[in-house]
Amino acid sequence: MLHKKGSLIICGAFLFVAWNAILIFVLLGRSPVVQVDNGWLTEPRYGEDQYISAHKGTEYGNIIKELMQVVNAFETELESQNRILRQIQRHKSLLEKSKNDDTAIKNDSNVENPSHVVIPILVMACNRVTVKRCLDKLLEYRPSAELFPIIVSQDCGHTETAKVIASYGSQLTHIKQPDLSDISVPASHRKFQGYYKISRHYHWALNQVFNTFSYSSVIIVEDDLEVASDFFEYFKALHALLKSDPTLWCVSAWNDNGKEGFVDPGKSSLLYRTDFFPGLGWMLLKELWLELEPKWPASFWDDWMRHPDQRKDRSCIRPEISRTLTFGRKGVSLGQFYDKYLRFIKLNNEFVPFTKIDLSYLEQRKYNEAFEKEVYSAPVVTVEELQSGKLSGPGSFRVQYSSPESFKMLARSLGLMDDLKSGVPRAGYRGVVSFFLRGRRIYIAPPAGWTQYDPTWS
Repeated sequence: MLHKKGSLIICGAFLFVAWNAILIFVLLGRSPVVQVDNGWLTEPRYGEDQYISAHKGTEYGNIIKELMQVVNAFETELESQNRILRQIQRHKSLLEKSKNDDTAIKNDSNVENPSHVVIPILVMACNRVTVKRCLDKLLEYRPSAELFPIIVSQDCGHTETAKVIASYGSQLTHIKQPDLSDISVPASHRKFQGYYKISRHYHWALNQVFNTFSYSSVIIVEDDLEVASDFFEYFKALHALLKSDPTLWCVSAWNDNGKEGFVDPGKSSLLYRTDFFPGLGWMLLKELWLELEPKWPASFWDDWMRHPDQRKDRSCIRPEISRTLTFGRKGVSLGQFYDKYLRFIKLNNEFVPFTKIDLSYLEQRKYNEAFEKEVYSAPVVTVEELQSGKLSGPGSFRVQYSSPESFKMLARSLGLMDDLKSGVPRAGYRGVVSFFLRGRRIYIAPPAGWTQYDPTWS
């Protein structure tokens, strides 16, 4: 199919160039037409020969110049399209090889070998030339170009950013969102135009990954994220769990409350289930995209993901210590949360061999049993007792809330993010937010017997 498509493009280009060549010759061979009053003459009048000859040369010269510019631009675009076609061919060959390898492995042992899974990295870019920082780290830590191909999808049409991306050559695939037009939005949403464009870009880019490149999963990274050294190891290890557990719908590299001093530095391998969609470096499967794509929102896609209609009681996996760090203070959110929270997030600096660790504890039944026992066996204390630093013993402690107001008060007092999305607190699981404080594990939790979130809590 790709070969036929490439041949059609080349034939079309040939016909285009040939037609323009014929047009040039026809124009050069035509007599000039000069208007006289209300009639037309096809020959120059006496005394006008030199003027018309000069004008003719200039006019035809301009025509030839313009046509050649069109031809050159078309050839440049043709080369760009051919390059993309070759990249798609290469991506599909790698994917086919991965599928064949997996089939052979499954026939031998009936288990999936994670070392042969191809997981592309989709970098969402716009007008930040600092995307270089993101790409440099991805390329520095990438263990295999074949298993982790990088696709940079650029919106905005920003020339300088495009040059930075193009400078990486064959190390990545550069695709460009074709629709750069403004979006018609309600008058009250004019200041949110950027969020509408971001949602449009995500929709287009994910369709490219799953439908054009034919991948079965993807890791999404924004252009203002720096990744940790074990970023690829982390996602590689969790890919099989995401595929096999229907109660999960994503894997994220981000901990919303992962500030320095709020995470256990000795537990860099610790992972959690969370009901809050974290984003900021996350993996999803094609099956989920097929579910979400028909109803993809016009704007605010991340909060839309957090709504019960999309989440459907499914969870994500997130780490104790983040595997991504955002350095993009400026953006459509105008630095919201950045100065107060995001710039303090700790990036993991210890490589964890996740593919060699037993992660079965994250399966829902096992996890829920151990999680509830750990949380509700911890003694209840007050915020004042936590802040006094006079609690005795190394064990975990619990502070309790019963309303959105009491949760926000506790979170603010303790320095955590206090917002709720559809009733779910950031990094929360079954209403519980886990964090580290002064060397102890602390849980902000609802009363025992929690059953479900209240979407009106916000």
